Amino acid sequence: QVQLVESGGGLVQPGGSLRLSCAASGSIFSLNVMGWYRQAPGKQRELVASITTGGITNYADSVKGRFTIARDNARDNAKNTVYLQMNSLKPEDTAVYYCNFKFPLGAGTYGAYWGQGTQVTVSS
Repeated sequence: QVQLVESGGGLVQPGGSLRLSCAASGSIFSLNVMGWYRQAPGKQRELVASITTGGITNYADSVKGRFTIARDNARDNAKNTVYLQMNSLKPEDTAVYYCNFKFPLGAGTYGAYWGQGTQVTVSS
């Protein structure tokens, strides 16, 4: 089991910044991908950004150049933390943001854990 604890959401004006954090603890697999997804009302959940244990990143086109994902891996893998720095926020970034922890099951398949979600609202 992996536990994910998110923090950092809130209300911010357009053009402002927020930083989300997600701490993963428990049965941490040495190879994993951590990331952030978001879901706005009436829309499907979408990938915002992800990062592998080796530091390879992937971003949605809509956030490239504005959002930065980073991670901190504890030496004994007891805890992995992922951060999402969000700058130049726009009203369309408003959504519930979910932390995701993905790990290999073998044969090209993956398992995943999800955080409880944190609300980000961009409004004047």
